Amino acid sequence: MADSEGSRADTHADNGSSSAPKKQAFIPLGKHQTHLFYNITTANPLSNTENNPEVMTSLVQKLGLSSSLAFHDVYSIDEPSLLEFVPRPVHALLLVFPVTTTYENSRRTEDGPLPEYSASGSGEEVIWFRQTIRNACGMIGLLHSACNGGARAMIAPSTDLATLVDKALPLDPTARAELIESSPSIARAHASAAAQGDTAAPAADEKIDLHFVAFVKSAENNLWELDGRRKGPLNRGKLGDDDDVLAEKALDLGVRRFLKRETEGEGDELRFSLVALAPSMD
Repeated sequence: MADSEGSRADTHADNGSSSAPKKQAFIPLGKHQTHLFYNITTANPLSNTENNPEVMTSLVQKLGLSSSLAFHDVYSIDEPSLLEFVPRPVHALLLVFPVTTTYENSRRTEDGPLPEYSASGSGEEVIWFRQTIRNACGMIGLLHSACNGGARAMIAPSTDLATLVDKALPLDPTARAELIESSPSIARAHASAAAQGDTAAPAADEKIDLHFVAFVKSAENNLWELDGRRKGPLNRGKLGDDDDVLAEKALDLGVRRFLKRETEGEGDELRFSLVALAPSMD
């Protein structure tokens, strides 16, 4: 397996070698405060784990995203009355799920024949960040959500997020990953978010089995799955001009497809969480 595959795999688990170089690690966002796990096809919560899209909103707004956008819980992807609670248009969906054997096998199978993503520049349909920092999948998911689609135009100029996008656009994925690793503003924002919430944050080197994947719509009306552990961004299909990422077609191509694969592989007891980046209700 290629070295780049190894670097992706160990963002959730150590390789067990005491001689391996020490990698940078973030305090996890996902375990202690970011999401309430529930079966996403129903409205019934299955766990009391703290759910806090406000923390994610605070993080991206501190970095420079407009206060007119915020993250919101999505309590169902099938029940119209619950979907009505989500403001529209939805610019990004952030899916959080436990890392399973099905996910790992599917990732390796789909990525196997694909080339390593190497695009860069203003002609790039989406901006994709490779995850190389341990426990940073929450931050990478937030960056994918805020830096793509309609949300990118709502980044305030001369802010940390605007500077990050400007610096990242001309870089290849390896250089972009190094940019994230060396960014003090990203590290500060992540540490601040991890310290929020009512429960204690775990240690930065604690093994976390949650992962974040973002779904965004490009200007070309394609739905993209953005996962920092993959070989690159994944085009999941064409959307209509008026479709946002919570539209029926987008859900079928993205979140529902993802969950169908997981439940077929792991059974009906898997739990997921979903938040939407959409207009603020304040």
